[in-house]
Amino acid sequence: MEEKLKQQPTNIIKIVLFGPESTGKTTLSKQLARHYNTVWAPEYAREYLQNKWNNERKTCENSDLLPIAIGQMKLENELAKKADKVLICDTDLLETKVYSEEYYGGFVDPVLDEAAKFNTYDLYFLTYIDTPWEKDDLRDRPDQREEMFNAFENALKKYDRPYILLKGDKKTRLEIAIKEIDKLLKSKPDLQSFSDELTD
Repeated sequence: MEEKLKQQPTNIIKIVLFGPESTGKTTLSKQLARHYNTVWAPEYAREYLQNKWNNERKTCENSDLLPIAIGQMKLENELAKKADKVLICDTDLLETKVYSEEYYGGFVDPVLDEAAKFNTYDLYFLTYIDTPWEKDDLRDRPDQREEMFNAFENALKKYDRPYILLKGDKKTRLEIAIKEIDKLLKSKPDLQSFSDELTD
């Protein structure tokens, strides 16, 4: 596998916010990072594609996906070294793979495909489409939210990824996410002291 797409070994818990555009992933990532006093890995694609749009007035093309994937993993690996027990990831390569399949007729670069299936995370939070659509330069398909959501959920099921569906308002989602991450912290003996602090 392409070395730049590999996860570097780490003992921290890795959480992925996963789902269609405009479903609250970034908001929740920030909230969780703040709650656990840790860092979060933003979606590299947004910076990459916003720069492309600003400079060329062009949207995402198939040839952009591998550079985006490489940038995402570089960011994740760098931030994993700075994380305190938990790293919150605003996306992962499986999400990039789903977008590739949905936007480019099922095609996925073989290198991206392999890495997306190989890299692992402790838990995914699948964000539902019961949030208002917020338009920006990059978001599209507001009328296909359900179709995109189904594609994301099907990918999690196909590759047997552990996930929790998040619905409801921001407060409800945050409470559920914290409850699930606390369970993970307690299940890791070397992180036990930290999880004990959370319940004191």
